[in-house]
Amino acid sequence: MRRLSWISGLIFTVTLHAASDKGAAPASAVADPSMASAPSVSAGRDFLVTPDDLLEIIVFDVPQMSRQYRVSPHGEIMFPLLAKPIMAAGKTPEQLSQAIANELRSAGMLSSPQVNVEVKESRLHSVAVTGAVKKPQIYQVFGRTTLLDVLSQAEGLAPEAGNTLVLTRGDAALRQFQPRSSSHSEGMTEEVAKTTTVDLKRLMETGDPALNLEVYPGDRVTVQRAGIVYVVGAVNRPGGFPMSNDQEEITVLKAVALAQDVKATAIRSKAVIIRKNANFPDGREEIPVDLKMVLARRAPDPAMQPSDILFVPDSPGKKAMGRIAEAAVQATVGIIVWRR
Repeated sequence: MRRLSWISGLIFTVTLHAASDKGAAPASAVADPSMASAPSVSAGRDFLVTPDDLLEIIVFDVPQMSRQYRVSPHGEIMFPLLAKPIMAAGKTPEQLSQAIANELRSAGMLSSPQVNVEVKESRLHSVAVTGAVKKPQIYQVFGRTTLLDVLSQAEGLAPEAGNTLVLTRGDAALRQFQPRSSSHSEGMTEEVAKTTTVDLKRLMETGDPALNLEVYPGDRVTVQRAGIVYVVGAVNRPGGFPMSNDQEEITVLKAVALAQDVKATAIRSKAVIIRKNANFPDGREEIPVDLKMVLARRAPDPAMQPSDILFVPDSPGKKAMGRIAEAAVQATVGIIVWRR
């Protein structure tokens, strides 16, 4: 085989695109999908290749060898024209690039190989982003990554997102924060929290570095959903309206205001709240509401609970009044959830 001559000496390069460490991103950058950063695809210097990782290996000027390689369950990769596989697991990308170059040189295939190793996917180096985000899924984590980074990768918050984020730590993070014995109290260690609750509203509005926690492989980020009340029927803007938090109270009058008032054809005296209740037939309770009396302040303004449906019937729909609950529930299918 013809030997290739390049610059004397071995040159080993590993492209390292660590996740951005530029501090907290503004909330608008996280919420806007167009500003969402692409997932990082390269590892830092302390990253170790593991079985089933997907690697992109470039041998410069040798396109026949340059392609993606999947690490076997035994931690090896089979390189073209080499008699035996190369052990990849347990090596950093830089160490693996050097090992490949050494094997190519020892086999007499290349005199001065220049190798670039990049990690494209790693099942053991990922973070699960779940809950009320636009793209809940598994994201690759290489290098330093924060909560705002992964929320950006998930294209921001879904309309039904609440004000609470829960960060559940995986084994890698727990090892990283493994408590050490205090010099002031021998044998005593501080317990590391496996779950941390973050004020999501404050994080998004201020980018507070104290809340923008670092995320490690194996962690799970869950954006909790806010309670939603629905207003359907003869209103000007039917839809779902998230509660800002679990403590916020939305009354019937406030729900009607959010729906931009009832239509002129609404039967105000026949409104009804549909509420989940396992003690009632079909698991739903129907609570009559006389909007006419409530608006006149001659009756109490009932408080609504998460998942309640306020149904305001329309005068042309009197024939359907016998099955109010079914009509109200069906009206919520595919309905818009409005952010306030």
